[in-house]
Amino acid sequence: MNTSQSVPTLGTHPTAGSNPGRAETRGLLANATYDLLVIGGGILGTSVAWHAAQSGLRVAMVDAGDFAGATSSASSKLVHGGLRYLQTGAVKLVAENHHERRVLAKDVAPHLVNPLTFYLPVYKGGPHGATKLGAGVFAYSALSAFGDGVGRVISPAKAAADNPALRTDNLKAVAVYGDHQMNDSRMAVMTVRAAVESGAVVLNHAEVTGLRFTRGRVTGAELRDRTDGAEFGVDARLVLNATGPWVDHLRTMEDSGAAPSIRLSKGAHLVLKQKSPWGAAMATPIDKYRITFALPWEDQLLLGTTDEEYTGDPADVRATEADIQQILDEAAFSVRDADLDRDLMTYAFAGLRVLPGGPGGVESAKRETVVTEGRGGMLSVAGGKWTTYRHIGRTVMDKLEKLPGGALAASMESAVPVKDLVRRTPLPGIANPNAVAHRLLADREPGVRMDPLTARQLATHYGSLSFDIARLVNEDPSLGERIHPDGPEIWAQVVYARDHEWAETVDDVARRRTTLTIRGLDDEKVRGRIEELLAQRG
Repeated sequence: MNTSQSVPTLGTHPTAGSNPGRAETRGLLANATYDLLVIGGGILGTSVAWHAAQSGLRVAMVDAGDFAGATSSASSKLVHGGLRYLQTGAVKLVAENHHERRVLAKDVAPHLVNPLTFYLPVYKGGPHGATKLGAGVFAYSALSAFGDGVGRVISPAKAAADNPALRTDNLKAVAVYGDHQMNDSRMAVMTVRAAVESGAVVLNHAEVTGLRFTRGRVTGAELRDRTDGAEFGVDARLVLNATGPWVDHLRTMEDSGAAPSIRLSKGAHLVLKQKSPWGAAMATPIDKYRITFALPWEDQLLLGTTDEEYTGDPADVRATEADIQQILDEAAFSVRDADLDRDLMTYAFAGLRVLPGGPGGVESAKRETVVTEGRGGMLSVAGGKWTTYRHIGRTVMDKLEKLPGGALAASMESAVPVKDLVRRTPLPGIANPNAVAHRLLADREPGVRMDPLTARQLATHYGSLSFDIARLVNEDPSLGERIHPDGPEIWAQVVYARDHEWAETVDDVARRRTTLTIRGLDDEKVRGRIEELLAQRG
């Protein structure tokens, strides 16, 4: 691959099959009446939009920021059964989580969801003993029908051989179990794409400025395009409020006297360069209820998370110095100091968990989905987690079907019932990532070679859609150059994000369509070139 050219030739024309432009999309939204308008493009909104479009409803979805731009891209990147839920006796919940986890990994998104072995270290004086944790991981694996092996206990020496960064002072034993992880931003983009392929019309960076009412019922929304200030509206028979931390803000647009329905908990994470090889993730008990994670992710080390009540503006949430120090201090329970050096840190981020309102601390609040109906008929949905996001979409659809004589009654009569939808519809690009990476390396033009790290990155973030990116490189070899020498991504991914993945801003590309930001590689030069590419949208 030619690497002598320092600045790529930034193509000015979108490729065939590109998404419609923003003006065209605004026209589609403004000139029709939709069965369902979903406000909020996080995991809940996209899941409902996907399932509703599959059922045959006419669906629109808008978000004030980027798709998955807030909570949904600030997770711990796990698709998991919830080991800690066993402590509370929630056996059925863990079994249901395991089922969804394995469906995602095997049938829906094997190109995006990856198996991950976890080590749970048991230290002298720790909150749990080896016998208890050994029994816990065995039961956990049994609830997944031993699909990830048998939960067991191994020696400190064996664990330290796999994870040299493991702190072995006073280490008595290590419990082992299996779960999965993913890149939440990529999962979100693929789900939006799935919704669009099923017929939904979507627009990000479109802020709701007010709701439309007909005889006291919410029948749409007024919007402003944040990219150019254009104002427009959308009519809908039913509006779904899936705005996450902003859910109560939208509820007060419907009813100024609406009482708060949720509370927020902040979870912060750190990303560090890996100094040692990591053969497994680590989940270390901090106290009787909390666990801190050290996860190998995107060739980096992901640490977290915190869990504390948040009462400020959701738009202002960020990882503070106190959060960073807390995460490093807690990671030091089981990770050697050399691997936690501040100089290794590339990024810190924070998100807000949406929890049901009520008494008690946020750390003990139930992680459950709340669905409410306002006085104007707007449905609001909040809470949930990535592992069960498909299930949440089906749950909301089931509620829509059962609304008595509601705004959607006529539309639902002709729609496909949620129980009859294809149960394991895959996300776009479904493929074995190993096979995709092999093809990317084998199917190159004579004299042109793709870097194996780039091939692997494409295969595990786009699946078979990687071949569309490879075709861009064939058409313009300069797009095959790395965006930054220390990362695997290439310029063709920016073109693809612009034309096929609704990327409008530099952050859309650098933080959520690629891993440039989390690797600390989105320097001024890189951001400037991305901005050039975005400006050349056809």
